[in-house]
Amino acid sequence: MKITVLSVGRIKEKFFVQAVEEYKKRLGRYCRLEIIEVADEKTPDGAGEAAVRRIKEKEGERLLSHIRDGMYVIALAIEGREKSSEELAAGLEALGLSGQSHIAFVIGGSLGLSGQVLDRADECLSFSRMTFPHQMMRVILLEQIYRSFRIIHGEPYHK
Repeated sequence: MKITVLSVGRIKEKFFVQAVEEYKKRLGRYCRLEIIEVADEKTPDGAGEAAVRRIKEKEGERLLSHIRDGMYVIALAIEGREKSSEELAAGLEALGLSGQSHIAFVIGGSLGLSGQVLDRADECLSFSRMTFPHQMMRVILLEQIYRSFRIIHGEPYHK
């Protein structure tokens, strides 16, 4: 199975970079992992609704340019469905068993994802009703993907 993480913005903090690298290494025994970063747009202070929409659309176009036919797309969105770790694992396992070999998780920028990206998504997933920085969300997502593979393979994981 191939997992692609598409994310708006780059990780700058060294400790987040180290955490991402650690999970990439751990996930290597379970899947092929690809992380694609697209540029974020600067959001001016006091940006109006039209400016916010344009920024999300630009970032969305960049994300969509990396989404291929045949990918199963899971958009991380606050309005998505919350799942337990076990439910996420079961969903990934079911996708694999159904022949879905490429899953893309999409993380938006500070303003969220555009309507076009959400429309393309096969599923919207929420980790919480809270907002997290995209750098931290990437680490949390990778940890949960790793945990899912441990669950799928019947291997111990911390509860």
